[in-house]
Amino acid sequence: MGKAFIFVEENKDKLNKKEVWWISPMRIFSEISTWIAFPAILAVISGKALDNKYDTDPWLLVACVALAFLISSYGIMRAVRVYAARIKKEDNKKL
Repeated sequence: MGKAFIFVEENKDKLNKKEVWWISPMRIFSEISTWIAFPAILAVISGKALDNKYDTDPWLLVACVALAFLISSYGIMRAVRVYAARIKKEDNKKL
């Protein structure tokens, strides 16, 4: 799958725009998914480890997951703002 992205990036000028319409949505999807998955995974692992260390089952896990939710929310909002600004800029160029 990585080779397909390299091929598309190297040959972007040669390809018709209709053939590469999926690149931008896939970038958005992958960035948003990353902002959701990584903080949640790290929160569960670290929260469980802290609960085992300090014998506070499940309170530190809950706190870590809540913190991960806040981090994910911030990251998603920031990514959406960036992509919305980019789309708006592209729309203004078309006019």
